[in-house]
Amino acid sequence: MYPLHFIRERLAGHEPETFTVRENTRQAAVAVILRETDPGGTDILFIKRAEKPGDPWSGHMAFPGGHREDSDDSLKQAAMRETLEEIGLDLSPAEYLGPLDQQRAMPRGRPLNMLIAPHVFTLSGNPDFTPNYEVDEVVWTRLGPLASNERHDWETRPMAGQPTIFNGYRLERGHFVWGLTYRMLKSFFTALDPDWQSPPER
Repeated sequence: MYPLHFIRERLAGHEPETFTVRENTRQAAVAVILRETDPGGTDILFIKRAEKPGDPWSGHMAFPGGHREDSDDSLKQAAMRETLEEIGLDLSPAEYLGPLDQQRAMPRGRPLNMLIAPHVFTLSGNPDFTPNYEVDEVVWTRLGPLASNERHDWETRPMAGQPTIFNGYRLERGHFVWGLTYRMLKSFFTALDPDWQSPPER
């Protein structure tokens, strides 16, 4: 069920993989937001990005976040600022559990000189959200069925004009989490349990 005390303990000792930042490396960060539920379960938050022409992540399920600005002291601060801007959620009172492995951006299978740093937070209660123009929907879902691979699924989507199978997780309301966010989830589950078995993929 992945209770918060277990997640807190495992992330306290996690040493995340990081990438060398060069002068032209673009940096971004996302917030992996958790909340405790009864009895002893945990929810995780996703956003559905708004449809936007030219955006390689248009309409995708994602974690709130975005590019690091010059005003951000750190990638963690960038994740917090972007979360406030995108869904109106102030993470400054939230408990910070730590960073996860950094990821390389690979929209449509093309690697970019861009890293994304996930940072994990936990909060209490059921906060209100005020999504901005970048977000169509905010979705809570149970973490346990994702980590157990109960909700593992796949979809066929066009890639370079060809139908391509993508693996991911199907949420309760039909949303499909794939691509970069899917890779982040698998990294998260491995940080929680080094023996975690990645699901069989098509």
